[in-house]
Amino acid sequence: MRILHSSDWHLGQHFMGKSRETEHRAFLAWLIEQVQAHQVDALIVAGDLFDTGTPPSYARRLYNQFIADLRLTGCQLVILGGNHDSVSTLHESRELLACLGTRVIGGVTTDPRDQVIVLQQRDGTPGAVLCAIPYLRPRDLIESHAGESTLQKRQALSEAIGHHYTVIYDMARQVRDDLQSAQQASGAVLGADSAASVPLPIIATGHLTCVGGQLSESVRELYIGTLEAYPAGAFPPADYIALGHLHRAQAVGGESHIRYSGSPIALSFDESRGSKQVLLVDFAAGKLDEITPLAVPVWQPMHSLSGNLTELEAQLQAHFGDGGDEAAAGPLTWLEIEVRGDDYLSDLQPRVQQLVEGMPVEVLRIRRQRSASNIALERDSRETLQELSVHDVFERRLALEENMDEITRERLVGAFDSLLQQIQDGDQNTCES
Repeated sequence: MRILHSSDWHLGQHFMGKSRETEHRAFLAWLIEQVQAHQVDALIVAGDLFDTGTPPSYARRLYNQFIADLRLTGCQLVILGGNHDSVSTLHESRELLACLGTRVIGGVTTDPRDQVIVLQQRDGTPGAVLCAIPYLRPRDLIESHAGESTLQKRQALSEAIGHHYTVIYDMARQVRDDLQSAQQASGAVLGADSAASVPLPIIATGHLTCVGGQLSESVRELYIGTLEAYPAGAFPPADYIALGHLHRAQAVGGESHIRYSGSPIALSFDESRGSKQVLLVDFAAGKLDEITPLAVPVWQPMHSLSGNLTELEAQLQAHFGDGGDEAAAGPLTWLEIEVRGDDYLSDLQPRVQQLVEGMPVEVLRIRRQRSASNIALERDSRETLQELSVHDVFERRLALEENMDEITRERLVGAFDSLLQQIQDGDQNTCES
């Protein structure tokens, strides 16, 4: 059995006013090529198919065309909902897509059996059992109670997530056992050696932050105020766990079988420093056999530079000047420039534009960093309001209250988090109605 694990496509994303349609179109065409070249049995997209709950029409067209193209390869497709996705948007055509070999699990349904899927090999025989678990919204798992502390809410949500995984995993084991029994009975009738039958591997998915996971600038926090990260050790003993939400490809907790595939294109400047990939996962004799990263090509170069104006000029010449290593023909490189130094320059923007004149670049963001002995001040000088979550802003404001005791601070944080969760739930319900 061979699967391809991907996630966090964010179709429809606009990055600082720039459309990513060309990149996404190229990625989807490349992905079809990989499915064909490696004879993939099933493709799993572990959440955040779209960037918003109301994706633009071109993003929906890309999605629909990809499903039609993938159908011709004989590969199954499983789409899981993420925190950016609207459950109702994903589910609006899932019955039709099921006829095209695509299973869509946008959110938790009333029947947990909907989240157990038998993945078929290309010859039509069962190859694996999938615990198809999407992003788990707190309102789908727990009820909020007045007077609960932040710690109590965290514990309740963590236990609810663990219970959900246990229920789906136990169902998957039962499906696997039933399939094996049927296979053995069929072998006995045909006179085949029933001992040759091996259990099917169990694969699980998830869209959440795990303890120790490396975040990037473009990742929105999940479970704000209640659960920062889920411990990898709390997952059931699946043979492979395909995760989404974090945009950097990584194994979790030192466990090679628990993986984030990462996003296929850089969704923020800090993600452009590493390579992007999808994961080719092979199973043999009912167990995980091999994981092979497939490097995704870069269709839109992005680069971050930092230094004072003199240092920036040297870096720009080295990268993009005549004979520079990034001056080859192709799309303009999107640049983020961070200017270091204490001197306030009122004409910073035109100075930077003068430095890049004639170079194959487009400056999308200029940030100023002032050196200071206070680390907090240095951090704040680099941040913009867009980079902070609502929770971050509230925490920064509380930090200014020097005479506030810890009990009062904890009560305020708990009340704010509860209110924020209610607002977010209301917004999601509005989007889905």
